[in-house]
Amino acid sequence: MTVQALRERRIETLAQLLHAHGRELQAVAYLILRDRALAEDVTIETLLTAFERGGSIRDDDALRAWLLRVATNKALTVRRTSARIAVLDSIPDRAAPSDFASDSTDRIAMLAAVHELPLQMRAAVVLRYYADLSVEGVAAAMGKSPNTIKAQLQAALDRLRRTVPEPGRSTTETSHA
Repeated sequence: MTVQALRERRIETLAQLLHAHGRELQAVAYLILRDRALAEDVTIETLLTAFERGGSIRDDDALRAWLLRVATNKALTVRRTSARIAVLDSIPDRAAPSDFASDSTDRIAMLAAVHELPLQMRAAVVLRYYADLSVEGVAAAMGKSPNTIKAQLQAALDRLRRTVPEPGRSTTETSHA
């Protein structure tokens, strides 16, 4: 997928964007919103925004980060304007082939703890550790300084360490430690 295809506004570009980036955009939106239907809506809106405005991107390498930024901003806007609380009913597709029951329990506990983080902090964690953006990439995607993102990530990790037990340790061991 090249930015040139967006500049030319070829309709097949939407299908190419969906194929190349749709799953990741939806996963990022889901991890922020915790609602599959809303995440699908955000994904579609992100792709339409890319089709309308993506031609302004100058570098092909910047497309993924730009799409993640648009999806994150749209998800944050939806989350801020929606008072709905979504209950964890499933886990996004990214499990390792060796994912056993205890690993799944750890993942569910981690997802629940991430869901409890404040919205901006949650978005920073999702972009940094799920989408694997650099701190600078997260800062650009969220319109914040890298130092602000570093502080948010550090605070989030501190909270998660206090909330989520280490793999292999029971909750009672963690709370008495």
